[in-house]
Amino acid sequence: MSSRGKTNNQVFENVTIIDIAEEGKGVGKADDFVLFVEKAVPGDVVDVQVYRSKKNFGEAKILSLKKASEHRVDPFCEHFGTCGGCKWQHMSYASQLQFKQKTVADALSRLAKIDVSGILPIVASPADRYYRNKLEFTFSNKRWLYDGENREDEKLDMNALGFHIPGRFDKILNINHCYLQADPSNDIRNRVDEFAKQNNITYYDLRAHEGALRNLIIRTSSTGELMVIVVFAYPNEGDTDKVMAFVEAEFPGITSLLYIINEKKNDTIFDQDVIAWKGPEYIHEEMNGIKFRIGPKSFYQTNSIQALKLYEIARDFAEFKGDELVYDLYTGAGTIANFVAAHVREVVGVEYVPTAIEDAKINSAINNITNTKFYAGDMKDVLNAEFVTAHGKPDVIITDPPRAGMHPDVVARLMEIEASKIVYVSCNAATQARDLLVLKEKYDTVKIQPVDMFPHTQHVENVVLLKLKAQIL
Repeated sequence: MSSRGKTNNQVFENVTIIDIAEEGKGVGKADDFVLFVEKAVPGDVVDVQVYRSKKNFGEAKILSLKKASEHRVDPFCEHFGTCGGCKWQHMSYASQLQFKQKTVADALSRLAKIDVSGILPIVASPADRYYRNKLEFTFSNKRWLYDGENREDEKLDMNALGFHIPGRFDKILNINHCYLQADPSNDIRNRVDEFAKQNNITYYDLRAHEGALRNLIIRTSSTGELMVIVVFAYPNEGDTDKVMAFVEAEFPGITSLLYIINEKKNDTIFDQDVIAWKGPEYIHEEMNGIKFRIGPKSFYQTNSIQALKLYEIARDFAEFKGDELVYDLYTGAGTIANFVAAHVREVVGVEYVPTAIEDAKINSAINNITNTKFYAGDMKDVLNAEFVTAHGKPDVIITDPPRAGMHPDVVARLMEIEASKIVYVSCNAATQARDLLVLKEKYDTVKIQPVDMFPHTQHVENVVLLKLKAQIL
């Protein structure tokens, strides 16, 4: 291997890619200089050029693929490499699973100092395409331009409906076909895009904060129901009615057709009023005979099939006998709480978002589940000694925190509560490992089960069963 410096634009030849980083880039080395290489796969031998350099590492792009890895395959999506999603499409699915398993094992062994020799094989997703039940697209008058397109061309269409370019908040990649969500998702997006352009309806300007059309959100469900939400910013008179009437007429199968006027400078809709154009303000998902009402602001696992497997693993790890008091932390819309309710005496769910707690209560009610209680508030404030005194010491704690993991105060509270079992569901093995490092003082790790929820991405879920040390037989 030869190198010609360690600064921007410098070239490194015959770099062997030895690993893959959490953000999806291949990892190679030139002497003691670490290279994070876009679109590289472990086993590749490549010439690369550095485009961003730090003291001991650099980010690089491939100049030449000298030898292709056995893990490498041809991407199936025309948008691969430009779109920020599906960064592992150039790896076989079997290889993706192998590296996700390694990601979990490395994080838990290196950061939490846990023995991972008994880690269970990762649970693969039955479908690696069209597996998502929700997608959000963005309208923009600043389309991402490909090489050769002249932005000075007055005839150039700069409007786009698609996804953000990584690292560029104001640039949107126009999407022709997305392999993440099943029909009629692509058809709805493309027809709305075509109609808006034909009728000169303005697209949102992410810098100037002007324009009519802002976002398009599509939610599908295993029950066959379909929700479409059109988010407007500053529509001209008649724009809203024109777009909504078009969507209703072209797609009569839509169960819930909604719109929102969002004039804020961010895209979040949780604090915005929802207006029903057609149908109710919700659809239903079903899991193991339990119905879940999904509203425009509801959280629900985006891979429905794998969500069932994830919750089954959490339930089975807990080994319920029927008389347990369970705390479900970060309960969201109460999916796990309601899923396990039939197997225990009572479930107490806690969640930061008040609207999610309302969804959780509704989901219990529509399923005639009477042994659940739900509370809204910041976890580190709600889960205090008084709360435990009022509701009882839990036999089992299920926790499914966001990517940042649990707040240190929450981890400390779990150490004080000393539930017999903790089932820790995580979407970030690194922050999970950080929390386990603290919990291991009182708990032993009994089972580790990775689950692939998001094929062709670097993301992986992981379920860990912890038992109080005195409980280990």
